[in-house]
Amino acid sequence: MTLPTCLGSTGGATFSEVLVAMALAFIGLTGAMGAFHVADKTIVQSMLASRALGMAESRLEAKRSVRWDQLLTDDLDHDGRPEILMHDDGTDGDLAAGDGIYSGRAELNAVVLTWTVAPNHGERLSESGFAVLEARATYRTDGGEHEVRLATVRANPE
Repeated sequence: MTLPTCLGSTGGATFSEVLVAMALAFIGLTGAMGAFHVADKTIVQSMLASRALGMAESRLEAKRSVRWDQLLTDDLDHDGRPEILMHDDGTDGDLAAGDGIYSGRAELNAVVLTWTVAPNHGERLSESGFAVLEARATYRTDGGEHEVRLATVRANPE
């Protein structure tokens, strides 16, 4: 009885076959590691973008829900005491002093959030018929600086 040649062969792989197999395995592993690196960077960037959008939406919703006379104060930790009094002095996120646009700023988890309240026609807030509320969240990744910008209009109920 004779064995088929594939079962009866006692010879192994040649040295060159082993080298080719190792090179192919190395190339495959390197490609997989590169894909994981790119995926990790994409996940971090997406996480920051989601965080920035959530912070901007949250700040706008907070501004929409407070009484009109409390529009320039912010209670960020929800303890009943405002931590931030919005200002129009040209510092800390406010573009120009005396332009009638009030600004506030906070930084949390690598996202800088700046929000503004702009009464119509630069009037005082108490005399204004409406105000434009804007929130800008900026964050930095390897690709540079990114910004999420949201705005809404709120009418004076009085």
